[in-house]
Amino acid sequence: MMEEILAILLAVAIAAALYYLMKKAMTLVINAIAGLITLWLLNYFNVLAWFGAPDIQINLVTILICALGGLPGALVLVLLHLVGIPL
Repeated sequence: MMEEILAILLAVAIAAALYYLMKKAMTLVINAIAGLITLWLLNYFNVLAWFGAPDIQINLVTILICALGGLPGALVLVLLHLVGIPL
C-alpha cells in the first residue's frame, strides 16, 4: 500500500516538474523567435546600412542572446553592433 502511494506522489512530482520546464522552454522559444525575426527584418530591409554598419550575422551567439533576452536582447545586439562590437 505504501509503495503505491509513493509511486503516485512521485508521478505527480515528475508531471509537475515537466510542466514547469515545458512552460519555461516555450517562453524561451517564443523569445528566440521574436528576437530572430527582428534581426532578420533588420537585415532584410538593410536598416543598419542607414547607419553605415553591415548586417548582423545570425549565428549561435546571436541566437542564444535572443533566446535569453528576447526583443531587448536583439536591441542590445543592434546597439553593440552599431558601437562596433560585433558578436
